[in-house]
Amino acid sequence: MLPDFRVRQRDYLLELARALTQELNLDKLLERVLSISIEMLAGQAGLIILRTDPEGWHVQVSLGLPAGFLHFLKPLLNQVSLETDNPEGFELNEINHILQEVTRIASFGLLTGVGLPLVAREKIVGMIFIFRNYRASFSGNDRALLSSFANQAAIAVQNALLYSQISREKQRLDALLDTTADGIMILSPDHTIERCNPALSRMLEIPINLIQGYKHEEIIRWANPPEGLTLEQAEAGGWPLTPHASLYVEGDLRRANSEVPLPVGITYSPLLSQEGQLMNTIATIRDITRWRQADELKSTFISIISHELKTPVALIKGYVSTLRREDAKWDPSIVQDSLAVIEEEADRLTLLIENLLDASQLQAGGVKLKRSDVNLPDLTSRIVKKLQTQTDRHTITMDFPPNFPIILADENRIQQVISNLISNAIKYAPNGNIHITGQVKPGLVILCVSDQGPGIAPSDIPHVFDRFYRAPDMAKQKKGAGLGLYLAKAIVEAHNGRIWVDPESGKGARICFSLPRQPE
Repeated sequence: MLPDFRVRQRDYLLELARALTQELNLDKLLERVLSISIEMLAGQAGLIILRTDPEGWHVQVSLGLPAGFLHFLKPLLNQVSLETDNPEGFELNEINHILQEVTRIASFGLLTGVGLPLVAREKIVGMIFIFRNYRASFSGNDRALLSSFANQAAIAVQNALLYSQISREKQRLDALLDTTADGIMILSPDHTIERCNPALSRMLEIPINLIQGYKHEEIIRWANPPEGLTLEQAEAGGWPLTPHASLYVEGDLRRANSEVPLPVGITYSPLLSQEGQLMNTIATIRDITRWRQADELKSTFISIISHELKTPVALIKGYVSTLRREDAKWDPSIVQDSLAVIEEEADRLTLLIENLLDASQLQAGGVKLKRSDVNLPDLTSRIVKKLQTQTDRHTITMDFPPNFPIILADENRIQQVISNLISNAIKYAPNGNIHITGQVKPGLVILCVSDQGPGIAPSDIPHVFDRFYRAPDMAKQKKGAGLGLYLAKAIVEAHNGRIWVDPESGKGARICFSLPRQPE
C-alpha cells in the first residue's frame, strides 16, 4: 500500500502544481486542495480559513460541513484579534483551539481534527483544518502530508492576493486614464499607440479603435508647424537622454470632423528600463484653447486700454501745455473751451477706470447690489435730460405706459445700464431719434433703447456682450474699451433679469433688458 499511497501523493502534488499555474479562481483551487487533503488523510470534512484585511479571519471554502456549523463558527472567528503576523503567534493556536472545541461539542466527541497554518513569505495567510470520525490522533506522517498540501494552498492564496492587487492597480489605472480630462497615449518604441483614453478620442473626433494600433504620426497631424521640436525631430537628436527628460510641443492639431484645428500642448515622457532602454513613451495632450483665448484677451486688453488711456492723456497734456504758454494771452472763450475739453477727457478717463474696476470686481465675486424701490420712468427721464445736453444731432424720446410698476433694484446700477445703452446709441448712430420704451409683462418689466444708426451686424450679435469685444467696423471709427455692454449684462443678470439684442427692429440697433417685478 505504501508505494501506491506515495504515488497518489506525488500525482496530487503535481496536479496542484499545474493548477497553480493555470487556475486563477482561488475558490476552485482551494476546494481542490481541500478535497485532496481530505482524501489522503481519510477525513470526512474540512475547511480552509483565510485571514485578509479588513475582513479578518473567515471561512473561504469548506467540504462536508453543514451550514449550521459554519454559521456557529463565524462569530467565534470574528473574536480573534489581528495583532500579529508571526506564524508562531497566538492567533493560530486560538483558532485551532476554537475548532477543536467546536468539533468536540458538535460531534459529542466523535470527531477529531488537525489544523496547519498556511504560511507565505513568513506571514500567516490562513489555516487548513481536516476532520475525521475516529479517535486516533493524527500521526506525524499525517501532519507532514497535510503540510505539503498546505504549502500548495498558501502559494495559491499568495498568488491570488498578488493577482487581486494587480487587478486593483489595473482598475485604478484604467479609471485614471478614462476619467482624466487630458488626452493620453501610451506609445511603443516604434511609435505604435498601445493605449489611449476617451478624452483623446473626443479631442480628435476619432473612435478609440481607430487610434489604438496606429502609428503616432498617423494620429497626431499638425495643421501648421508646431512650436518646438516634434517627437520625431527630438528622437532624431537623441531624445531621451535621461529618464526624466520630458518633451513639450505646442501647436494646432487637425481633427477628423472639423475644419477648425484644436490648439494643444503635448508633453512626452519616457519610460525607461533599468538598463536605460526605452520601453514606452507617455504622451499627455492638453486642450489649450482657453489659454489661447486668455492670451488673446490679454493682448486685446493691453492694446485697447493703452489706446484709450493714451488719447485723453495726450489731449489733456496738449491743452494744459498750450494754456500755460507765457508768450500768449488767450481769449477767455478759448480758455473755457480748452477747459471743457480737459474736463471731458478727464471724465472719459474716470469712466474708463470705473469700468475697469467694475470688470475686475465682476471677475472676483460678481456684482453687489443695494436694492431699493426704483421708479424706472423717473430714473430714465433724469438720464435723458442729462444726456440730451451732450448731443444736438439726436432727439431722445421715451414712452412708458401709465402706472408703470415700481421695481426693487439697485438704482445706481440700473442707471449705469440705461446710461450705457443711450450713450452707445449717441456714439454709433450719426443722428436721428433715440427712442426708449417701457413694457409691463406678467412678472417682469422690459426697457428697450433703439436708434436709427447702421445697426448691429448679425455676426456681431453673439459677441456684443463679451468683455473687450468691439465690432471690427465700429472699432476703426469710434473710441471705446468694449466694457459697457459687458457690465450692463452682468448688472442685469445680477438682478435676475436678461439683456438681448433685438435683431428684428428694422433699421438701427435695438437693445432690450428685462427686470423682475415685485410681487403684488
